[in-house]
Amino acid sequence: MFGLFRENVRIALGSIKTQLLRTILTVLIIAIGITALVGILTVVSALENTLSKDFASMGSNTFTINQYDNLSRTDGDGERKIVNPIISYPEAKAFKENFNFPFTNTSISFTATSTAEVKYENEKTDPEVAVLGVDEYYMPNSGLEVVDGRNFTAFDIANNSYVCVLGSDFAKGLLKDVNPIDKIISVRGAKFKVIGILKEKGSTFGNSQDLRVMIPIQVARTLFTAPNINYTTTVMVQNKEMVSQAVDNATISMRKIRKLNPVEDTNFGVSRSDDLINKILGITDYLGIAAIIISVITILGSSIALMNIMIVSVTERTREIGVRKALGAKKSTIAIQFFMETIVIGQMGGLVGIFLGLIIGFGISAAIEFNFVIPWMAIFSAFLVSFLVAIVSGLYPAIKASQLDPIEALRYE
Repeated sequence: MFGLFRENVRIALGSIKTQLLRTILTVLIIAIGITALVGILTVVSALENTLSKDFASMGSNTFTINQYDNLSRTDGDGERKIVNPIISYPEAKAFKENFNFPFTNTSISFTATSTAEVKYENEKTDPEVAVLGVDEYYMPNSGLEVVDGRNFTAFDIANNSYVCVLGSDFAKGLLKDVNPIDKIISVRGAKFKVIGILKEKGSTFGNSQDLRVMIPIQVARTLFTAPNINYTTTVMVQNKEMVSQAVDNATISMRKIRKLNPVEDTNFGVSRSDDLINKILGITDYLGIAAIIISVITILGSSIALMNIMIVSVTERTREIGVRKALGAKKSTIAIQFFMETIVIGQMGGLVGIFLGLIIGFGISAAIEFNFVIPWMAIFSAFLVSFLVAIVSGLYPAIKASQLDPIEALRYE
């Protein structure tokens, strides 16, 4: 059985060599459809991987209480339908003190400025550093990790200590030639002792997460006074199964703080860490569907081209078929020979398409700074599609070849 299979493959390759130009064109037509499929799905996979990593920085099993949630809708002109009041510091503090759901940690934070200038001795940064006022739970709740030094303690926060934790860019820039721990930096004239350096996080949608300074929240409120500061409250739930209950409990607590009666709408946002990513990843499903539609249209054309070349091949080799039948070849043997030839051409087109699709997907992913991943599902789908195309395209020519009358075939010129 294996010997017959190998012989059919050898005959198929020999036939392909005699019709090289026609075969190359057919392979390229198949490859174009597979390239479209693999290329688009590669970019979609890279997008999903990038989004997953970016939003992982929000921390797992967490939810945030803010002025709006991540899924708040706007009108066509970009204006929000409902304008919620900001989360003030007294409200955020009251929530932290009154929210007593089991196995949770609550943090309060706010962005003091995103245009600070940080100085160390005689050097300084450009005025593009973000300064955040945080408490001791902010970093674990936000998925941040201190790789050098330590996090804030409750003592640091309660005593308004002038200490800070820096993003990883400072260890490669302003403080690259020294051990940053215990060094003194200056922000808006105030001096802070560096107690920790964060693990590198990269950029989220073009915004660096590594060029920022975190200081105790009360110190930040003293140095950066501004009207209508919006505070963010983040809650981490240790048990994943209890997140939904904690969200419901937090919503009730915040409504009580804002003195909302039962008939009034909630005028703040509660965002789970997985809400936005799930919504965005849902959109990528449409991109996958678009890839399949484009590929089906292209592959339909390639299957017609492949069927055409095999019908022509059967016609050109009519005398050969007659000789083989006269020598005792069965109908099934003739059919398998042409069927195998079709499958070989189809798989060649599939391999070329997968290779080109991966290159194009990698190039696009690199150009738009997505995290490239090998789309194994797309590769498997491409092999399956090319195989099905070969089967569909080769069925009729193989049957036609097997049913030729040997006497008429021997008379064919």
